[in-house]
Amino acid sequence: MFYILDIIGTIAFSISGVLVALNKRMDPFGIFIIAFVTAVGGGTLRDILLNETPVIWMRDMTFIYVVAITATITILIRNKIDYLRTSLFLFDTIGIGLYTVVGVEKGINAGLHPLICISLGTISACFGGVIRDILCNEIPIIFRKEIYATACILGGIAYFLMSKLPIEEDVVFIVAGCVVISVRLLAVKFKISLPNIYGKA
Repeated sequence: MFYILDIIGTIAFSISGVLVALNKRMDPFGIFIIAFVTAVGGGTLRDILLNETPVIWMRDMTFIYVVAITATITILIRNKIDYLRTSLFLFDTIGIGLYTVVGVEKGINAGLHPLICISLGTISACFGGVIRDILCNEIPIIFRKEIYATACILGGIAYFLMSKLPIEEDVVFIVAGCVVISVRLLAVKFKISLPNIYGKA
């Protein structure tokens, strides 16, 4: 389940990266690079912090193949994706949900404090998108007032709370990921955001 979630998260973030790159009208090489850094950027930073080197995509070529195939298919069907912004939001949200639980679990396996595990989950989920947005000359979502990293933190907390209950580990993975996704979706739907400390624009 852990490996499958990692692969699904890679697919979701790859699509997210491709959609941003297409919106910026990049060439195929640029699109692949943006898809790649979006998909593996957060996991790379996480593995470096855990001193797990070479990082996972260097040890397992499956991740390279998944990014390449996903990017190619997304480019080919780009005209069938009617609502570009909606699609980007959806796949980005799925990605942060899956990568949060993967990062938390890696922290647990390393024997780290729960707060550090939640931080690792948030890093795994958010920093691929940070790199993507910086390369695309955008202010990263995590640095804006949107509920983004907060959703990851709540998902990480849910993971630890459920892990204390007699619940199957696979169920804990799925529910915690769904918490992240649900919080993000609800925050956007009902326009919930972090407080604006600068007053009215």
